[in-house]
Amino acid sequence: MTETDLKTAKPTLDPGADASLLLVDDDDAFLRRLGKAMEKRGFDVEMAASVAEGRASVTRKPAAFAVVDLRLGDGNGLDVVEALRERRPDSKIVVLTGYGAIATAVAAVKIGATDYLSKPADATDIINALLARDDDLPPPPENPMSADRVRWEHIQRVYELCDRNVSETARRLNMHRRTLQRILAKRSPK
Repeated sequence: MTETDLKTAKPTLDPGADASLLLVDDDDAFLRRLGKAMEKRGFDVEMAASVAEGRASVTRKPAAFAVVDLRLGDGNGLDVVEALRERRPDSKIVVLTGYGAIATAVAAVKIGATDYLSKPADATDIINALLARDDDLPPPPENPMSADRVRWEHIQRVYELCDRNVSETARRLNMHRRTLQRILAKRSPK
């Protein structure tokens, strides 16, 4: 194989390797879609919708791989990462989040995450991150979000965190309320 072939080769799960995968996300539709996609790719998937369920799963049977959402309804997904790292230090863990920040990425990696991806991440990006060798970086996503889309996602996230209060969201984002209303009225950029 040439060097180019090695860079473009898709990582695959080794036959006979432990294929247990824990998915932790409170978005039920996303969790089911990702679970089906990972099962099709050879993983033995267990799903959890909360920190409590994730920690219980780790206690019962620590998985070789995990994909954990950072913000969950009952707490922080890093608690699940920490529990899994204690029970199975060799596990590969990818942390997902609806909005990326350098501080949370650093915290996730310090606790033991292998990689950190921003939502929306597709199954291929997640598999590339899970199966990347320790000395390799996973390839960049083929269809990364545009800067406009990242900005829109961030505004939507802050808007939701402010209980859909336009005035409070505008204050936190340091923008004029009318400007925010115009942004919220538009469709999401691609």
